[in-house]
Amino acid sequence: MNKDSVVEDWDVAARVWENMLVKRLQPERQTPPSKNGLNDDPKDQAPDGEGDVAMDDAEATESVEKPLGENPLLITEAPWNTPKSREKAIEIIMENWGCPAFWLSRTPVLAAFAAGKATSLVIDVGGANTSVTAIHDGMVLKRSIQKSPVGGLWLSSQIRNLWETSEPKVDLTPTFMIENKTPVDALAPPSVRLRHFPFQINDSFRAYEEERVLTEFKESVVEVWRGPGRYNVPGNEEFVKTQPGRVFEMPDGYNQMWREQRFRVTEGMWDENAGYPIPEAERLTKAQTIPELIRSALAAVDVDLRGNLLANVVVTGSTSLINGFNDRLNNELVAMYPGLKIKIHSAGLTSERRFGAWIGGSILASLGTFHQMWISRKEYEENGPNVVEKRCK
Repeated sequence: MNKDSVVEDWDVAARVWENMLVKRLQPERQTPPSKNGLNDDPKDQAPDGEGDVAMDDAEATESVEKPLGENPLLITEAPWNTPKSREKAIEIIMENWGCPAFWLSRTPVLAAFAAGKATSLVIDVGGANTSVTAIHDGMVLKRSIQKSPVGGLWLSSQIRNLWETSEPKVDLTPTFMIENKTPVDALAPPSVRLRHFPFQINDSFRAYEEERVLTEFKESVVEVWRGPGRYNVPGNEEFVKTQPGRVFEMPDGYNQMWREQRFRVTEGMWDENAGYPIPEAERLTKAQTIPELIRSALAAVDVDLRGNLLANVVVTGSTSLINGFNDRLNNELVAMYPGLKIKIHSAGLTSERRFGAWIGGSILASLGTFHQMWISRKEYEENGPNVVEKRCK
């Protein structure tokens, strides 16, 4: 449906959005009394006993109530979203859903608002990518935008590689495939009976269930090396081996103690040479690591702004919740900019860190002063879809 957080398949996107906004977030609409059939005259019914309620397509379309006819809508977008994609979004929302007003806002700006910052350096470590963006007085400094494929999915590929190269090899069997299992000792082969289905399991569903296991491993086992120094500095890995490990049990019952491995899977986010080997197409360059993204973003802004940005670093995104992430980020920033004050702002609650842009959007849309900012339906009809490029900077 999307690539790099930019929508490519608009038919699918429109159906997903409509299901979410109309069916999930709104109560079921009652059928008007004039259309529920209770007041129909039996004389008007057809000979077979069924009323003639057929309408041509045009009449049927006109009679359908616009699902969001009374609800202004604010949508978030990636800072690198394309003008064509922005215009398509407002076209669907105004034409198909009948929204009276619309606004499009970039996710780093909203994450900064959620943290109470109008000027900040926003580091968003999400599922599909990581981005670093400088915000000044609520505006994105476009030259500072940096992004990288480092994220939750990249980390999942590192964990898969860890399991495949472990001795013994760790098989990833999703929970729904397990019929029953017997507890076994650590490193012992699993004693499990698998389910057999009379139908083919979709690859997308299996991938989704496998990702749930990987997410649990990230949350309970994986950790970021805090420092000092990089993880692959001589002596650090030997030190980690002496520290208590963490046990993880796979859905099939296999369990193992993980020590130094749980630090190494995240080290590639900071050092391109430290991660587990992955296919060449997925291998990171130095410029795609988090420290280099920050360095490039700050190098693209005025030197007088850098001190203020580093004093207001906002961390958001679900992958930033990995244990030790903020400590490592602080150590990296101090090493890169020793003469400047570094202060990191990140929400303590998991939900607030994951949905920082949504929270910022809810704050922005509820402000009384924001009401004059909406793109109205009248303005859309007068200027067309390209009004979003003029208004939503």
